[in-house]
Amino acid sequence: MQETSRYAVGIDIGTTTVRCVVGHIDATTGAPTIVGVGSAANSGMRKGNVVNLAGPAQAIDDALGEAERMSGYQVDMATISINGAHILSTHADGMIAVGAADHEINQDDLLRIEEVATLGKVPANREILDVVPHVYKLDGQDNIKDPIGMTGTRLEVDAHVVSALVPHLVNLQKATETAKVEPKSIIVASVAAARAVLTESQIENGVALIDIGGATTGVAIYEEGDLQYAAVIPVGGINITNDLAIGLKTDPEIAEKLKLEHANAIARSDASGVSLKHDGNILTFQTDEIDEIVEARLEEMFDAINNELKKAGRASKLPSGVVLTGGTANLKGIAEYAKQSLGLAARVGKSSGYGGVADDIEKPQFATVIGLMLMDSDTASVVDKRTSKKSGKGALKSGAGAIGRFMDRFKS
Repeated sequence: MQETSRYAVGIDIGTTTVRCVVGHIDATTGAPTIVGVGSAANSGMRKGNVVNLAGPAQAIDDALGEAERMSGYQVDMATISINGAHILSTHADGMIAVGAADHEINQDDLLRIEEVATLGKVPANREILDVVPHVYKLDGQDNIKDPIGMTGTRLEVDAHVVSALVPHLVNLQKATETAKVEPKSIIVASVAAARAVLTESQIENGVALIDIGGATTGVAIYEEGDLQYAAVIPVGGINITNDLAIGLKTDPEIAEKLKLEHANAIARSDASGVSLKHDGNILTFQTDEIDEIVEARLEEMFDAINNELKKAGRASKLPSGVVLTGGTANLKGIAEYAKQSLGLAARVGKSSGYGGVADDIEKPQFATVIGLMLMDSDTASVVDKRTSKKSGKGALKSGAGAIGRFMDRFKS
């Protein structure tokens, strides 16, 4: 007898690492529990963009295979992440006539006004990832959050639009389909991370999610309950590693270990020697040299972050401060550095409360993939658990279907 359950899957396609999470959705409460986790080193990507399809396709397959074996389910659809400096955040507004004075605003009206608001606002080589309506106006009445069911003749919207370059979307889709996974939705990585670690009060009061990954840093700013701005900076933790390798005249592998075990975002007052064992040898480095190199790169990185906050008009103006995620958020003292550099409250975000099967699941590098799984759970379908051996992909099916208008265009 087959057992039916609801499952959701997120795949975070990072430049250096691909992570996958499979969550079981409780049929009664709708609460997810993580039952499968996988990760694999990635190659073939630079600064969030695919430059060689074989690398990310293999990493997706490896990470997914690990999560499938752990969960006992096979996956053919997932919500995936996108990254890269090509992500663009723009403002849009529009107005439509909706009919007679007794016309009730419905979902079709909202879709139509979104289309009008974005028409001509996004260049032909870009595709819209998300339209976030901030406020509506109906027959002169301002600050309406949800006009469904209200009556009126003239509907206006003030919205936020996130878009990406079409070639990067196409390459990302090809990489996932090579791994026999169909993207159900594509979400900006920092937006997904925000879903996993931010609270309702933070999103309402004003907060920035800063996702510092291997080769990129994503910024997502929230206020009054909505996404207000999103951007990706082409610098990340790998830049710190490379700087250490050059400055200390050592291998990148050793520099990465130094960063993880001995680096500190806040310069230490007393210099001392630190030792590292590598290939049977004991290597010694000075903390003042490490601190100087790390501080120089962090200064550049946080200057760029502050520039994005200024573009959004939120520099030093976010009551809930910033929340840090991504692998580089593990750097010792990073929250204190962010506080001093940005002049805002800062903390490292953790995605907790989802149960799970992996010890490291609450670490900041898993925030994005957990957020993707949570977003996928919104449209998770009923699936059949396979009791036989794997015969190929296909156990997770979705009635939600297409990823969006642009995905249909690429399928031929």
